Amino acid sequence: MDKKIRIKDIAQMAQVSVGTVDRVIHNRGEVAQESYKKVMGILEKTGYKPNLIAKTLGSNKTYRIAALMPNPEQDEYWNQSIEGIKQAKEEWTQYGVQLQTFYFDLYDKKSYISLAETVYESNPDGVLTAPIFYQEAVRFFNLCKTQNIPFVLVNNNIEQAGSLSFVGQDLYQSGRVGAELLHLNEKENGTYAILHIYDDIHNSTHLNEKEKGFKDYFAEQNNGYTYKVISVDLNYTHEPTLEKELSELFNEPTLKGILVTTSKGAYTVSKLLEKNGKNGIRLVAYDLLEENLYYLKNGIIDFLINQNSKRQAFIAVSQLSNHLLFKKEASASYLFPLEIISRQNLTSYLNSKQH
Repeated sequence: MDKKIRIKDIAQMAQVSVGTVDRVIHNRGEVAQESYKKVMGILEKTGYKPNLIAKTLGSNKTYRIAALMPNPEQDEYWNQSIEGIKQAKEEWTQYGVQLQTFYFDLYDKKSYISLAETVYESNPDGVLTAPIFYQEAVRFFNLCKTQNIPFVLVNNNIEQAGSLSFVGQDLYQSGRVGAELLHLNEKENGTYAILHIYDDIHNSTHLNEKEKGFKDYFAEQNNGYTYKVISVDLNYTHEPTLEKELSELFNEPTLKGILVTTSKGAYTVSKLLEKNGKNGIRLVAYDLLEENLYYLKNGIIDFLINQNSKRQAFIAVSQLSNHLLFKKEASASYLFPLEIISRQNLTSYLNSKQH
């Protein structure tokens, strides 16, 4: 019997992830029953005890991962991402992975540029980031590639960047789903709006993809009705100005539905709709943020498309850690399902362990 068996070997034999083996060994976290049986079968077959496995984990090398992320104090969505990174840190630290976070200003390109330079000069073994600013992110990735630093993207993808992996949703399909939710059971002409609030669509691939999917859905409807689709870019944080422009939009007599592409922006739209009255306007937004849940429960938001930022970040760190530690090939595109949450299924979803 080979006494040098590693956790990687057990994971491969059981055809599960390294993290799953760890959870079984240390009896922590949720593990699918089928996976649990596979791992336990391999452990029994080899005759090894958990402490023997722990002693033979990988090499003694320490791997440093830099997480370049938006400041979590600016947006609850990104705070959930940081929670996912913290959870991953707890799992991977024991295997010699060190995680350091760098927070850039969500509304300041210069902040991203400055911190990206700091990250690059620290010469990490791997990078996790959300490429909010397209042009600036591409320049950073080109630098990483010159030093063979692997990087994983969350939330939005830049296909030509050459990342090790993208973890998130199909944003084009997300826009289409948002359009369909607004259009359900509508049997007349109408106006449908897609709103980009607090983010600059001209430098954000994720917003562009959502908008393209949204517009394509309505362009493909050949049912005899006429649909006016408008895109509104409100890339500023001055609340009175936002309210003025939104009020003008709400007064459009043919307005049937609104898709808000940014999770934080949903609060601004919902608050004003609650104040002015919905008047039959359907609202679709993103993510299970506390404020969004309030407006979903109170009927202002009709549907939320959950992007699960916490889980995205956790999986991204795991993809990078597995690659660094065990040379495991990462999924080039790790896509999350488009989860549709309404008032009717919210409680069951929140009570589940899948979010």
